[in-house]
Amino acid sequence: MKLRLKYVVEDVDRHGNVRVYVRRNGRKKRLLAEIGSPEFVVEYRAAIAALEGEVKAADAPTSQGSLRWLIEKYYECAEFKRLDDRTRRVRRGILDKLCAAGATSGGTPYGQKPFARMEPRHVRAMRDARADAPEAANSIVKALRQVFSWATDDTVLMAQTNPARDVPYLKGNPEGFHTWTLTEVEQFETAHPIGTKARLALALLLFTGVRRSDVVHLGPQMIRNGHIHWTEAKGRQRMTKVRQLPLLPELRAILDSTQSGHLAYLVTEFGKPFTANGFGNWFRKRCNEAGLVHCSAHGLRKAGATIAAENGATEHQLMAIYGWESPKQAALYTKKANRKILADSAMHLLIPAERNEDQSVPLPEPPRTGGTKKA
Repeated sequence: MKLRLKYVVEDVDRHGNVRVYVRRNGRKKRLLAEIGSPEFVVEYRAAIAALEGEVKAADAPTSQGSLRWLIEKYYECAEFKRLDDRTRRVRRGILDKLCAAGATSGGTPYGQKPFARMEPRHVRAMRDARADAPEAANSIVKALRQVFSWATDDTVLMAQTNPARDVPYLKGNPEGFHTWTLTEVEQFETAHPIGTKARLALALLLFTGVRRSDVVHLGPQMIRNGHIHWTEAKGRQRMTKVRQLPLLPELRAILDSTQSGHLAYLVTEFGKPFTANGFGNWFRKRCNEAGLVHCSAHGLRKAGATIAAENGATEHQLMAIYGWESPKQAALYTKKANRKILADSAMHLLIPAERNEDQSVPLPEPPRTGGTKKA
């Protein structure tokens, strides 16, 4: 059913489930009732009223010493301004929504309460209110840790303690985004042959290991002396990371077989470069067309790291390919690969030692054919 209601939007999660939201003034609430049912209409109207209430609460005057006041001071600090644009936007959205929370239930919004009285139990309550979405719950804890870490610094000292520091994260999906299998890569390649933009996107992601925030900037002018050169978008405002990788023959062949003519290999139907989010949505549709509703662009980065590790790449080699600063991330892939290799080489040890060729199970005797009967 195609939705026509005002402020209603849809998206699809990595498992192929359609999610319906009301989006209003930069905030959104999920609708869980069946689309078109009377319950859906009631939930829709309540969501609009709640979101408008949150906006009014957020617009209320800020009193000195309140959590909202502290957060607004944090927005002005160098630590916040040094974050990249997307991280600032996401963190601001989390904190602004947190400040407004509680207004629609008749209580005092968190943002109007004194930050000096905030304790770990309060942060736990904020976290647990989003326990149905562990990543969202953890993002609240992480954002508050950053705010109070800045506020308790000796050069700032606006707060005495960090109430979020010792509040643990909720356990979510430890695997994160689904890692593509070779069968899934082949399925995508069958649906999108060489020469299509979708196949080019797959090759760029798989054979360079870049994030979607970088793949949208890659272009022919970045290839020099058989290497592709670029600067990572993630964390660029804090630290510039200039990267270069050799251009694999498999990627070179696909680049040569795909029409371009732009400064970026991947452009929209209007000839404009994708944004990172826009590319993610576009690639999601190409995955759906291939019947891979649970696959994503980031899952290809994980697939490449898995393949390289299983082929014998060391942790430091993986760090060089994927731009990781610590071996911790690379170790996740090498450990899995080592377990697989060790299991393959050790499965024969499950056979009891005493069962050797001399003590193997005897084969049945073949039936006798012909011969003379004894008297």
